[in-house]
Amino acid sequence: MPLHLSDLLARPDLGLSASYDVPPRLLARTIEAATVSDLPAPGKWLQGGELLMTIGLLLPEEPAACRAYVRDVAEGGAACLALGLGQGLPYQEAPEPLVTAAEEAGLPLLTVPDEVPFIAVTKAVFDARAEEQRALLQRAFATQRRLTAAATGDGLRPMLAEWTAATGVGAAVFDPLGRLLSAGEPAHRTPLAQAQDLIERVAARGLRGSASSTAAGQQLEVQPLGARRLRGLLLLTGRPDDAARSVVPGLVSLLSLELERRHLRDEPERRRRSALLSELLADEDPAAGRARDILRSVGLTAERVRGVVVAAGGGTGGRTGSAAPDAGAGAADGAAQEMAADLALAMPGGLVRVVDGAPGAVIEAVVGEDLDIRDVLARFAPRCPAGIGPATAPEAVRVSLRQATGLLAVSRSSGEPAEARQSQASRLLLDLGDRRTLHGYADTVLGPLDLADNGEELIATLTAWLETGGAWDATSRRLGVHRHTVRNRLDKAMDLTGRRLDDPDDRFDLWLATRIRRGGASATGADGRPAAPPPGR
Repeated sequence: MPLHLSDLLARPDLGLSASYDVPPRLLARTIEAATVSDLPAPGKWLQGGELLMTIGLLLPEEPAACRAYVRDVAEGGAACLALGLGQGLPYQEAPEPLVTAAEEAGLPLLTVPDEVPFIAVTKAVFDARAEEQRALLQRAFATQRRLTAAATGDGLRPMLAEWTAATGVGAAVFDPLGRLLSAGEPAHRTPLAQAQDLIERVAARGLRGSASSTAAGQQLEVQPLGARRLRGLLLLTGRPDDAARSVVPGLVSLLSLELERRHLRDEPERRRRSALLSELLADEDPAAGRARDILRSVGLTAERVRGVVVAAGGGTGGRTGSAAPDAGAGAADGAAQEMAADLALAMPGGLVRVVDGAPGAVIEAVVGEDLDIRDVLARFAPRCPAGIGPATAPEAVRVSLRQATGLLAVSRSSGEPAEARQSQASRLLLDLGDRRTLHGYADTVLGPLDLADNGEELIATLTAWLETGGAWDATSRRLGVHRHTVRNRLDKAMDLTGRRLDDPDDRFDLWLATRIRRGGASATGADGRPAAPPPGR
């Protein structure tokens, strides 16, 4: 317990007396130390909270000078002023000007009897302070033991519950995205709205620092959790006392250990999801139902998805330095796996895998169209080259990933994620070109189809095939015909135009011509969905 002024007055061995009727609020002042000074202006030598003792050797007798002396002591932060009395000393009782000045200033004034040396008062103060520190350490050790015992249990909640029970300070743990993982007490399960901004600010800095603020009269503090990477965030609601404050680092360490253990425990599930992504991408023309079943099995139910590719080697691409190749490769692969785990956590469905690439490992992911992927990349893969493919049907996600991979070089040059935005290239080309010239170009490419009996049907089939990235099943579903019919129509279209679908230049010419016929810069396809750029370009 802190040492209060009333505690000193209650000790009969010290014989201290108040020189005036001191109000209870002043008697409740905490005494931090005891010191002796007979300087006429000792205030600048004080740190605050002291019991300042003097024999009044240079104490002024004039009321105005007394008030100035008391004001200097009070402004220096002294909790109390004590005047030593006795034979051979300047005063045998407190002088009236000093008593009046102390009462006016709200500074408690005590007298120390002749038989009590100042050293006895000093020793009593420091003994009490030492006992307070011992009690604080004992409470801190007891709390730490309770937390350590709780850490052997299952999960985060036992530790948080023990912390709250021992300190009265609320505690909750969130994942790096600010989603609640566990809380010590039901009252703290939902954080204050003001805490969300604090959580987001600390999460953005990773493991580099904590933050605190006050909301609705309540202190909020957020600490990052994790060993080498951010695994979570600890929110404390309340003001820890000195004993609890000394245990906060231990609580952070134990919670970080539990989150690291949970991260390792989730590794088999991450491997399973990586295998599912490999299975989805292994088939060049997967059935629509099968592709959707794979995504739904991991909770990804979006109608349209996009591919994302991240170069885990950093913004410059490749490794630098003179480290041994094996060591560098191992470190790079480990960093890629850690980054992939972070991205899997942030992406609903978490369909992520790490593959070998040049010059280093790359991370491939499939995410829902509605996910703010740029925000996720900024938080979990900062300064890493990244490509974002266009939104496609699940069975055509290989095309989106292929385009995302092709954008890595663009991202390295620009220093930010590069996204395949629908119609961007065609809009640029079509806006720059003369309309009559462009339509003449389209007529040249598609003219042979216009002359055919079923020319409109052939052009519609070609357009749908190009917009689905060359996906036969997706094209047949869009047109409502069998995939063999799609193949027959396209074979006839190629015979008439003299072009080949497996030739990138021919395919681009056909795609651009169909875009011109559709109205140039329009961003939607025949079914109302965004049109994708031609595959392979």
